[in-house]
Amino acid sequence: MRERDDGVRLDAARLGTALGERATLVQFSSAFCAPCRATRRILGEVARMVPGVVHVEIDAEARLGLVRALDILKTPTVLVLDADGRIVRRAAGQPRTADVIAALGEAV
Repeated sequence: MRERDDGVRLDAARLGTALGERATLVQFSSAFCAPCRATRRILGEVARMVPGVVHVEIDAEARLGLVRALDILKTPTVLVLDADGRIVRRAAGQPRTADVIAALGEAV
């Protein structure tokens, strides 16, 4: 997962849902993306394991403005946000569970 995107902050209004109390896993997906389904499962499991963490999935095609603003180039792309909505880590492609948990360590 890539280092933080300094200065970039997402809030509930931009995401369309509330942030997690401790961290938020934001997944950008598209309808016919097979790795997106596996990523949804991985991030959902991690969010259930770690108190105060939520998983938010965003349809990239429906939210093109946000995709462009965040320079999302492929799906799945995962952003790890801290409690204040700052992007702590970013990764394109299907993540490994261990990498997601490690990235959460920086956010919480």
